Amino acid sequence: MADEALARAGLHFDELNKIRVLEPEVAQQTVELKEECKDFVDKIADFQKIVSGFIEVVDGVATEVEKEKMKAIGARNLLKSIAKQREAQQLQLVALITERKMQLERLRIQYDALQKAEGEQNEFIEQLILQK
Repeated sequence: MADEALARAGLHFDELNKIRVLEPEVAQQTVELKEECKDFVDKIADFQKIVSGFIEVVDGVATEVEKEKMKAIGARNLLKSIAKQREAQQLQLVALITERKMQLERLRIQYDALQKAEGEQNEFIEQLILQK
């Protein structure tokens, strides 16, 4: 009866016969919830550490990827410039070949003219020798 009167007043006895404001079941659930919350907070803290480590690793990999990307871009640009240089060199060589062909033709014409002049001079010399 006294227990019922106290229960109506919102007071309860626990297993150690101490007066409590909460019912024993509610108090037990509160303790369990508190422990679960502590476990949850600990797990969140562990998760935070894992995530921080993962982010550091990903940042490191991203940095390395960016370095390699820049190296690849540099190598590609170098290859493009080498290709352009070779193309320019090829154009220069084609121009040089054309120039040399023109020079060869000019020298061939000059050679033919000199042979003709030599032939005329030899003929003139023969005529002079025969006239004497």
